[in-house]
Amino acid sequence: MTATKPPIVLIHGLWMTPKSWDTWAAYFEARGHQVIRPGWPGIDDREVADIRRDPEALKGIGLRQIADHYERIIRELPEKPIIMGHSFGGLLTQMLADRGLGVAYVAVTPGQPAGITTLPPSTARTGFPILSNPFRRNGASPISKAHFHFTFGNDLSRAASDAIWEEQAVPSYNRVFFEGVAGAFNEKGGVSHVDFATPDRAPLLVITGEIDHVVPPAIGKAIVKKYRASGSPAIVEYKEFPGRTHRIVSQEGWEEVAEFAIDWATAHLG
Repeated sequence: MTATKPPIVLIHGLWMTPKSWDTWAAYFEARGHQVIRPGWPGIDDREVADIRRDPEALKGIGLRQIADHYERIIRELPEKPIIMGHSFGGLLTQMLADRGLGVAYVAVTPGQPAGITTLPPSTARTGFPILSNPFRRNGASPISKAHFHFTFGNDLSRAASDAIWEEQAVPSYNRVFFEGVAGAFNEKGGVSHVDFATPDRAPLLVITGEIDHVVPPAIGKAIVKKYRASGSPAIVEYKEFPGRTHRIVSQEGWEEVAEFAIDWATAHLG
């Protein structure tokens, strides 16, 4: 890493581990950045098979604990990083932006902060296996191969999607899902609350994929609209990539998205 290139912190999403960032991490390191990609609490640096076998450490963990976990890591860095997050990691990126921890932020197909009620049918379907059982609010639920195909592999054959499931998928943090949904209808008191009107927030880019079932473009546009409607002068921009699914960070052609993200971030360092 050189003095002119800030470190990059990558935050993975639900059902995933830091392994989901293998592509972007290698790409950014080749461009001279130090890349830090910690796992959520309970995942840390564990292997996928180990997490599936014993998901106990994932139970009861919520968004605030995860955000606090990343804040501790970021504050130990010698300089503020560029922070990028995927899916619920994109929501966590916005929560960390609310704490002023980065020099630029990229939220890739992000979950929405508290107060944004946009919920397309495909998004509701992705959460149904967890949300349909409120008694498992603090549990850790596996994602079936069929549901993974709908949420992450909808551009692939079932066999190809199953192969990625074998390599990467881990149980969910159910509490995170419940908190995310509850926050949509509780802007001031939701765990995922952010101050959209913060005037000195570093620049934020929201990226979506055209055929993403989990975070369709409607959600990304609603997020950006909410920030802009607040009257804050802070930069918030939007980019949609055609033909991209929720697996946008590793889907064929990921290089185009990664290049856009890092070029935008380095051009907008706060």
